[in-house]
Amino acid sequence: MDAMSPEELHAVELLRRVPYGRVATSMRALPFLALARHIVVDGGVLLRMHSGFGYHQACNGSVVAYGADNSHSPDPELWSVQFTGTAQVVEPANAELELFGPVPHFIDGQVFDPVYMRIEPQFVTVHSLARNPDRQYQHAL
Repeated sequence: MDAMSPEELHAVELLRRVPYGRVATSMRALPFLALARHIVVDGGVLLRMHSGFGYHQACNGSVVAYGADNSHSPDPELWSVQFTGTAQVVEPANAELELFGPVPHFIDGQVFDPVYMRIEPQFVTVHSLARNPDRQYQHAL
């Protein structure tokens, strides 16, 4: 990514506040979302996923969207960010591995086998929603 705009810098700063998001692309012509751990390094997004599902194979070399949000936060302002760009499977440097922290032991009963992908964002969006403290969430049945 070239020089970052103020919106892109804001998106990167927000993304650094949460550890997980979702990557979206298609596999066999069907859309899918997959949970991923992320870090932001040099303006790019580096993801850690489980290799056993094969999602990384569908993402590698393809345009993907990666999004994260603070929807489970008590913050008065909700936000979401989305980075869209081409994903590439990579071997991270030791310093990057340290930023990810420990690898989970299991995923869906399987031993977690990490694979890493880098997304060089081409499009970045940020959306925010201010909560109204006088209004409670209401659900219709």
